[in-house]
Amino acid sequence: MSPFLLALLAVFPILLTGLLLVGFRWPAKRVMPIAFIVTAIIAISLWGVSFNHVLASSIQGLFITIDILYIIFGAILLLNTLKYSGAVGVIRKGFSNISEDRRVQVVIIVWLFGAFIEGAAGFGTPAAITAPLLVALGFPALTAVMLGMMVQSTPVTFGAVGTPVLVGVKGGLENPELTAQLAQKGLEYSDYLQVVTSNAVALHAIAGTIMPLFMCAMMTRFFGEKKSWKEGLSIFPFALFGGLAFTLPYTLAGWFLGPEFPSLLGALVGLGIVTFAARQGFLIPKKSWDFAPKSEWPAQWMGKLEMNLEAIATPKHLSLSKAWAPYLLVAIFLVLSRIEQLPIKSALSNIKISWTNILSSGIDAASSPLYLPGSILILVVIITAFLHKMKFSGLKSAFSESSKMIGGAGFVLIFTIPMVRIYINSGVNDLGISSMPIAMAEWVAGNVGAVWPLFSPMIGALGAFIAGSNTVSNLMFSLFQFGVATKLSMSAAMIVSLQAVGAAAGNMIAIHNVVAASATVGLLGQEGNILRKTILPTIYYVLIVGIMGLVAIHLLNISDPLF
Repeated sequence: MSPFLLALLAVFPILLTGLLLVGFRWPAKRVMPIAFIVTAIIAISLWGVSFNHVLASSIQGLFITIDILYIIFGAILLLNTLKYSGAVGVIRKGFSNISEDRRVQVVIIVWLFGAFIEGAAGFGTPAAITAPLLVALGFPALTAVMLGMMVQSTPVTFGAVGTPVLVGVKGGLENPELTAQLAQKGLEYSDYLQVVTSNAVALHAIAGTIMPLFMCAMMTRFFGEKKSWKEGLSIFPFALFGGLAFTLPYTLAGWFLGPEFPSLLGALVGLGIVTFAARQGFLIPKKSWDFAPKSEWPAQWMGKLEMNLEAIATPKHLSLSKAWAPYLLVAIFLVLSRIEQLPIKSALSNIKISWTNILSSGIDAASSPLYLPGSILILVVIITAFLHKMKFSGLKSAFSESSKMIGGAGFVLIFTIPMVRIYINSGVNDLGISSMPIAMAEWVAGNVGAVWPLFSPMIGALGAFIAGSNTVSNLMFSLFQFGVATKLSMSAAMIVSLQAVGAAAGNMIAIHNVVAASATVGLLGQEGNILRKTILPTIYYVLIVGIMGLVAIHLLNISDPLF
């Protein structure tokens, strides 16, 4: 088959999924089973992948699905626990004391707190934590999911303490030829990864600084009474301040400390600066902005996560610091469990449930349940029950409500993730052709030439859209991007950096991330509606980064340390 036909066949399930979700507005629970079946048929009948290999890939996907559902359950359980302890009421009142302006709350909670959670845990955790928290504070569920998806952009390349670079880029690039090239120059992989990191933080800083403003503008345009972009843009000085408060320390951390720390340190510094400034009223508009009364919200804005805070008394002993303590504990435990130098990470990650060589296919699946953020969230729930002096009945109600909410997400994800694994594992076939994602990328690379830097982040975003992960996109495409750059005599380090940044942007439209975030607020069936909105910041991100790539390579003549 021709490269064009291969690329067309590979992209067909993605186009079909987008058409049904966004164009026909079908819910994911109808779309994803169809997409899974179509992908399996193409893999077996046209790609030469054995039925055994497809089945093994699906089983591998189910392992990942259980991991994701565990994280979702932990996030919902923590919020419901805080609801029944009275902490959510205290947190809501605390934010009212800082600012009742929803735009200010977006900058602090979504952009900065969400970025910190991304830096600590990654893998969709920020949306799973911030979306239900926003609902608890009075945001519509649809708004909360949209905003939770948007924060999964700038911080993502350095999420989970640098995993997309340290595992994704490094694992994607490692091969004997590159190892020899590095050795000839007296370099190690860590040196090359630092160049990629330095490039990526600069690209992200330029593109990402206006993301909090983008969030506010989309919130007021799609969910405000006046449906106005202007109401969101009117907070430009504060939103830009919030953007810079994150991206400046983020960039410095990337340049001088490496890939582990940009998102963590950028968010911590930004939170301290912006929260203090907001309390002083610095750069905050005199006219506050809020949603219309809840009674006027359309039904599609609403999720099944109901706070009913008025029916829950706030204990007198519960201070604002105690109410926030569980989220602080989550952040601390996530960081401690992700630092390579501490023994905690290996102790938790070495306890595995695994299935090696599934059905003699060569495909492995494994889960480290204690290492997952879900276990940390549940541990914090137990600590919270004692810290907030909860009654057992309250904890029982929180567990019951949380259990009821994950069923819908589970049904969707048992088709979505296996479909992803079939895509990724399709390189093992009887025809000797590249995997489906690589086939798409190869056709694009063969037809664009000198303007490849413009398309490089789009390939990264495509990988994240398929896999729902920056790390997996980097694993799939880093070596491919390196090879294309080498053939075109371009800086491979810059092209790989564009891949990593584009893959971060692609998380905003990753279907299974949308499903997971929606599940935390009980909003399943609106996936297409969310994607129609989050595609806007995704297009902005990959285009602006692609243009920067063209400028860096063709005008600034950025060089590569290997050449």
